[in-house]
Amino acid sequence: MNKLNFFDDELFGLEKKGLYRTLRTCSKFKSSKLVLDGKELINFSSNNYLGLADDPILKEAACKAIEKYGCGSTASRLMCGNLALNEELEKRIAGFKRTEAALIFSSGYMANIGVISALMGRQDVIFADKYNHASLVDGCVLSRAKLIRYPHKDVKKLEQILKNTGKYVRRLIVTDSVFSMDGDIAPLPEIVELAKQYDCMVMIDDAHATGVLGKTGRGSLEYFGIPEEAVDIHMGTFGKALGSFGAYVAWSRRLIEFLINKARSFIFTTALPPSVIGSVIVAISILEMDNTRIKILNKNASYFRNQLRKEGFNILDTKTQIIPLIIGENNKAIQFSEFLMQNGIFAVAIRPPSVPLNTARIRFSITAAHSKEELGYTIGIIKKAGKKFGITQ
Repeated sequence: MNKLNFFDDELFGLEKKGLYRTLRTCSKFKSSKLVLDGKELINFSSNNYLGLADDPILKEAACKAIEKYGCGSTASRLMCGNLALNEELEKRIAGFKRTEAALIFSSGYMANIGVISALMGRQDVIFADKYNHASLVDGCVLSRAKLIRYPHKDVKKLEQILKNTGKYVRRLIVTDSVFSMDGDIAPLPEIVELAKQYDCMVMIDDAHATGVLGKTGRGSLEYFGIPEEAVDIHMGTFGKALGSFGAYVAWSRRLIEFLINKARSFIFTTALPPSVIGSVIVAISILEMDNTRIKILNKNASYFRNQLRKEGFNILDTKTQIIPLIIGENNKAIQFSEFLMQNGIFAVAIRPPSVPLNTARIRFSITAAHSKEELGYTIGIIKKAGKKFGITQ
């Protein structure tokens, strides 16, 4: 008996359920488009919300950093990988987020698992939104703390849970600010108030809000007008609106010192390459100087949401640039996505476990790079697809 036969069984099961996934090779990215299998498509599956990923200024900054420091950082930050460039970026992040200090991580996933598992332990309890990103869930599990998941954005239920939870050494509420599959926004003012009342720390994942929410793109706290000190741990990423790669955690100097000493995903990881850090510094400078891209993004997203709602599509309670068009069945979502591709549009079908059962969807990511003509054309094709697959009348 071949001990690896279970691979075939598992893969066959995924295929039967419409959950089998494959990699597609993109040969070129440019602004709002990509080239896939030799065909140019309008790209609605990118997190490049401000169109900075291929900006000439960011590319020039990356090249300059390579010229000065080389291609790789060569070691972890605690060995010899702590370049002056790293510390410059951390100061810029702290200034941008209006916190005392910040720390760079190699990705959003590594930031979340590192921070939560360092802060929390067996004697602690974590209250987490049921729709939190997988990296937050995994961080909670790795911490071995008691994990209590509350219904999505249900602050009344969260308060009931907080009232009825026994004594623990540390208590943490953790939530995405913008939920990556639904595009809606967490009720942060109410969460912050509950945290005060029930003696909890608060951690927010601002990955899809950094560079997007708020007048100057500082994220969800600026969007709601919440003071920075009201939230204990601010996490965000560079690989979405900032057009590069990596992540940050920001708050107090003592928190950063603690993470440098305790966060395993920081301690045991090679530092980000200089090219990445150089491009992120410039991206932050662009945001600080001008919010034109944010305004264009908001205008594009608002137009796209309004048109889909007008046509009768279910796009949930999205208020952001992430717009989920609910299909329901896995295979129908795949067929819908393929129809879009045949008509020059790349928008991926999202299926369980990324989303709940029977809520397979097409997830449209709107960017500032999309033109009005591209958005209008895509709306027209979506209308045809909706009728073809029985989503709308």
